[in-house]
Amino acid sequence: MSHLKFAIGFLALYSVICLIGASGITYAEELIPIEQLGKELFFDENLSTPPVQSCAACHAPEAGFTGPDSYINATQAIYPGAVHTRAGNRKPPTAAYGGDSPVMYYDEIEGLWIGGMFWDGRATGWTLGDPLAEQALGPFLNPLEQNSPVARLVLIRVANSHYAGLFEEVWGPGSLDFKKDIAKTYERIGRSIAAYERSVEVNPFSSKFDLFWDNVGDEATVKAINMSNWEDYKGQGLEDNEVRGLALFNDETKGKCSLCHVLDSSSSGYPVFTDFTYDNLGIPKNLLNPFYSLPKKWNPDGWDWIDSGLGGFLATLDESFFISLGLDMTANVNENHGKHKVPTLRNVDKRPYTEFVKSYGHNGYFKSLEAITHFYNTRDVEVWPPPEVAENINTDELGNLGLTPEEEAAVVAFMRTLTDGYIP
Repeated sequence: MSHLKFAIGFLALYSVICLIGASGITYAEELIPIEQLGKELFFDENLSTPPVQSCAACHAPEAGFTGPDSYINATQAIYPGAVHTRAGNRKPPTAAYGGDSPVMYYDEIEGLWIGGMFWDGRATGWTLGDPLAEQALGPFLNPLEQNSPVARLVLIRVANSHYAGLFEEVWGPGSLDFKKDIAKTYERIGRSIAAYERSVEVNPFSSKFDLFWDNVGDEATVKAINMSNWEDYKGQGLEDNEVRGLALFNDETKGKCSLCHVLDSSSSGYPVFTDFTYDNLGIPKNLLNPFYSLPKKWNPDGWDWIDSGLGGFLATLDESFFISLGLDMTANVNENHGKHKVPTLRNVDKRPYTEFVKSYGHNGYFKSLEAITHFYNTRDVEVWPPPEVAENINTDELGNLGLTPEEEAAVVAFMRTLTDGYIP
C-alpha cells in the first residue's frame, strides 16, 4: 500500500465520524448495531454502584484503552473502583486487540496454557465460548471495580437507559425482559461489549508499523528481518532506527521479543504481538499497590499478599478437571505460580499528550517503555528489587540480553510505531 493510499484510507475513516446527540458518544458508520450497543454499554457510567464508573474509566481510548489518569499511572498504577476507597490488585490491561485470544486450552506439546482473558486468564471462555465476552461481564459484579451487587441491577439500569431500544433492535423484542432469564439477558451485555471491543473503532490497525507491513507485503519477510538484513528494508514506512529496532525485536540472539510478542497474522491480517501465553517475568512488587492496605474483607493476606497470577486461578478449579487432561493438579498449579498473560504491544505508547505517564507490567511497576525494556535486558545482571514470585521466572527470553543503550532505544522506537492513528 502506498503512503498516499494509506493516508486517504485513514482520512476516509475519520471523515465518517458523526455525533449521536442523545448519548454524546462518537459513533463511526463502520459500527454495526451490536457494536454500537456495545459502545453504549462500555461508556455508560450508570451501570456501576454507585453510578459513577464506566468501563472506559480504566480503559480509555485516548490511552490505548488502558488507564487514562497520568497521576495514578505514575504512582499506584492500580485504579480505584466505583467505591473509591477500594481498588483492584492489577493494572488495567488494554481492552483493545484482544478479540483473537482463544478459549483457554492446555497445549500438551508446549506444556503451556494458552488463551483466556484477564492477567490471570480467569475469563476462560469455557462458559460462553468467548473469553472476551466473559471478561466484559466480570467488572460489573466485582466489588473492587464497578461493584454491582447482582446482575439484575445492571439489567434494570440498561432497561431504563436511552439505548434500551437499540438493545431490543439487536437482540430482538422482549430481549430485555430479564425476569424470564437473568443469565441470558446478562450474557447479551457481555457479547455486545465484546462486539464493540472487536470493532474497527477499537482495533483500527492504523499504525506506522501497519503501513510498513503493507509496504513490505509479506508476513514471512517481516518476521525474518534481523540484524544482518535490516538495512534492506529502509524507506518502506519506518525510520532507520525503527527498522533496526524491529530487527532487534525479531532477532533470537538479541532482543528475543518476538518469541512471545509474535508477528503472526491475526484474523485481521495484521499481528497483535502476543502468543496469548503466560509468563513470570520476575517483576518486583509494586509497593504502592493500594490493594495491600485494603481491609481483610477484600484482602485477607494484607501486605503478605502475593499475586499468583495464572497459578492462583488454576488453584480454584476442581482436581477432576486436571485429571481429565492427564495433569497433576498440584504440579500444574505450582508450575504456573506467578505467571501473567503476555499482553499485546499494540498502542503500548499511545497517550493523550507527551508528558502523560503510562505504567507497564501486570502490577504497573514500570513507568516508561524505557524502564521495562531495560529491565528485560538487565534483570539478571544489574541490581533490581527481588521478584514478587521467585519461582518459574522466564530466564530463556529475557534477563541478560546484552543490548547496548542504543539498542534498547531502537527497540523502544520500534514499539512506538505500534500506535494507531498514524498519518504519513
